[in-house]
Amino acid sequence: MKKQRKNFNIFTDGKLLLIAGPCVVESRSLCLETAEFLLALSRRLGIKLVFKASYDKANRSSLSSFRGLGMDKGLQILAEVKEKLGLPTLTDIHEAGQAAEAAKIADIVQIPAFLCRQTSLLIEAGETGRWVNIKKGQFMAPADMGNAVAKILSTGNRNVMLTERGTFFGYNNLVVDMRSLPIMRSLGIPVVFDATHSVQTPGGLGHASGGQREFVAPLARAAAAVGIDGLFLEVHPRPAKALSDGPNSLPFKDAEKIIKQVLDIHEIQRKNT
Repeated sequence: MKKQRKNFNIFTDGKLLLIAGPCVVESRSLCLETAEFLLALSRRLGIKLVFKASYDKANRSSLSSFRGLGMDKGLQILAEVKEKLGLPTLTDIHEAGQAAEAAKIADIVQIPAFLCRQTSLLIEAGETGRWVNIKKGQFMAPADMGNAVAKILSTGNRNVMLTERGTFFGYNNLVVDMRSLPIMRSLGIPVVFDATHSVQTPGGLGHASGGQREFVAPLARAAAAVGIDGLFLEVHPRPAKALSDGPNSLPFKDAEKIIKQVLDIHEIQRKNT
């Protein structure tokens, strides 16, 4: 087992964790603009924030879809966000060989949903000692995610969380089974609800995925009422111009409103359980 890093505390006080940012690292200016908005918002609301953006989105609908700026440039921009604003960061990895390099910058290493069963990828992520966020596969039963968690724990790393992001429901559609949240929480680890990817319509535009942004708020409120430890949102200053996941990303004004609603419900739920 590799030497474990000392990690920041994110689930020690029972308060909701916010993981938010653009889908992909489009540019330095976009990441800084979004991170500055989210930081100001998190301070006003007294909520802990992790800035998320992917340096590469390997799972794209078509060959022409924008994937990101690549690992080197993407991590460089995330490092600048971290240094200038003091924010912890999250990014995806897609291959086992990327884990150690990404973990030099990312405080949370994320396993994409389609890769949640990949043993070598999970083991290498665990070996970094960083927090590992495993997205539940759209094809996975929630209880079966215990096997993915066990792969991380086998490395001696107990910093692991699971994220619900919807389940395939026919062609080009996802549905959220709210039972998955308490089922995965029963595994004894924190559970995050990804409200924006849950309204995605995979491949729904033919050349790209679509989304139903109008359902982000009701699903986020429902998840908070059921019980979650964190909320995951894709936030973009101009979703119509976003290079990835624009249809399900939130503009700044909507993000603030939804986060406030979720915080209120989460606090009531926490006090009554």
